[in-house]
Amino acid sequence: MTTHGVRNNNPGNIDFNPRNAWQGQLDLVTGVPKPRFTRFDTPENGIRALGKLLLAYRSEDSIPGVGGPGIDTVCETISRWAPGNENDTEVYIGAVAKALGVQPNQAIEVRLPATPRELLVAIIRHENSSVPYQGAVIDEGVQRTLA
Repeated sequence: MTTHGVRNNNPGNIDFNPRNAWQGQLDLVTGVPKPRFTRFDTPENGIRALGKLLLAYRSEDSIPGVGGPGIDTVCETISRWAPGNENDTEVYIGAVAKALGVQPNQAIEVRLPATPRELLVAIIRHENSSVPYQGAVIDEGVQRTLA
């Protein structure tokens, strides 16, 4: 069975917000009583939006005493991305930190090309139970994130 993140070309499961005008964003799905998630025309644009959000987090207030200024650790990023009222955030943090080969409170540099790719892949894996995209699709999404 395909996850809604994959069906929507939204592998990060970004909530729909009419104020956002993401590149490639489509209208809400019809025929669903309470549609929640954004849909994209291509997975590359869904990956791009996920990456852009993670880059934007860098300028937000961080957890006092964790990392440096701004959201710059896996713990802070995933706590912001996947709040505990909807997710087992500690498990999510552990999975992403392990995938990146870092400690949860270790600062990471999301502006370097390798880091956002690894971070995006780890989030996609957690959100969809797999990474259903070829490397070229992920690389294009990362390139669009950093452009």
